Amino acid sequence: MSTDQKGPRILARTFFAQLRSTGYTPQQIIGVATELLDLVTEELKQGEKSEDVAQVTAETAPGWQPRV
Repeated sequence: MSTDQKGPRILARTFFAQLRSTGYTPQQIIGVATELLDLVTEELKQGEKSEDVAQVTAETAPGWQPRV
């Protein structure tokens, strides 16, 4: 796994561990993840309105790999 792929994974694992250690339930963590995805989605939608912003999809995002 390259360094570019390890960074987000380490961050996610650290964030998850921090949330669990402070008492968040799995359902609450799903809620946090959903909110994060909503924020990213809104930012991408705003970018689509600007001509000088390239369209980013899951497949073209840096470090994206399908889960097998």
